[in-house]
Amino acid sequence: MSEAKWYVVHTYSGYENKVKANIDKTIENRHLEEQILEVRVPMQDVVELKNGVQKAAQKKMFPGYVLIHMIMNDDTWYVVRNTRGVTGFVGPGSKPVPLTDVEMAPLGIKRENVVVDFAEGDMIQVIAGAWADTVGVIQAVNLQKQSLTINVELFGRETPVEISFADVKKM
Repeated sequence: MSEAKWYVVHTYSGYENKVKANIDKTIENRHLEEQILEVRVPMQDVVELKNGVQKAAQKKMFPGYVLIHMIMNDDTWYVVRNTRGVTGFVGPGSKPVPLTDVEMAPLGIKRENVVVDFAEGDMIQVIAGAWADTVGVIQAVNLQKQSLTINVELFGRETPVEISFADVKKM
C-alpha cells in the first residue's frame, strides 16, 4: 500500500466547509477511513477591529482550497473529484501533485508520529480537549491518524469518540 500524502483541492469560493463536510460524509458512507485520512480547511487566528473594538476571529488561510491527507488511487480520486463544490485537484492537467514537506512546514499540519504502547482493551484517561478527565476503554487504535477510539457515555448512551494520542494517558 502506498503512503498517504497531502493534496490540495480547488473549490468554489465560500464552499470550503461544505466540501469538507461532504467528503467526510462520503468517507463514512463508503468506508474509506483507511484511504482518506483527513480533510482540512486551514484557518488562522486574526484580530479584527470593528467599531473601535478588537475582536479575535478565525479566517481561512486559503479561500477556495481544501487540504486532503489521502492515499491517491482511482477510488479516492473519483470520490474527491466528484464531490459537489470541488472544481479539481491542484496540479498540471488532471494529475494531482502532493505537497512536499517544505510546503507543509509553514502550515503547521505535519505532526510527528507519537510512539505509544496502547492496545485495544486498555483503560485510558483523556488529559486534554473537550473530553478531559474522561476515563474509557480503547475500542480501536489508528496508527496512521495517530488517534484512538473510546466509548464515552453521552446522553445515557455509549458513543464512540476519536481522540488524539497526545491527549490521553494510560491508566
